[in-house]
Amino acid sequence: MSLRTPCSVALLLFVAGCATSKFDAATEEQKLLLRDAEWAQLAAAGTDVDKTVAYWSDDALIIPQAGRIVEGKAAIRAMVADSFKTPGFSIHWKSEQARSSPDGKMAYMRSTTDFTVPGPNGTVLSQPSRGITVWRLEADGQWRCVVDIWNDPPRARSATN
Repeated sequence: MSLRTPCSVALLLFVAGCATSKFDAATEEQKLLLRDAEWAQLAAAGTDVDKTVAYWSDDALIIPQAGRIVEGKAAIRAMVADSFKTPGFSIHWKSEQARSSPDGKMAYMRSTTDFTVPGPNGTVLSQPSRGITVWRLEADGQWRCVVDIWNDPPRARSATN
């Protein structure tokens, strides 16, 4: 066996080891949709604040319609805890169309959401909304929401408007 053969094998192993795996957008987007569905189910149960908050990044930003901006994990935890304690509060959402950046490190999804909250005179109000979430693939390999924003859907117009 010549010296050339072991060197060739070593070079081949080195190159194979250095090769980066190709990002598969469709697979990652599907994984993100599944992760978001798990989060939605957990939030809808309204019982585990810490597990629900774990889906946001430490530096996350929430921008609710007509509400104050909530920034950072501690503030988000307080918001979620208050929401879960509110009689009549519930939340249900469904996200769709995950789209990722070419490098696979960021993604966004749009969603439709139904909130129920206490209204005037103790009645429970249902509020539909639509939203956008921006996600980042964290160092631990988990997708976490970094921006969460929602607003009311457009109101139907009458034929006279």
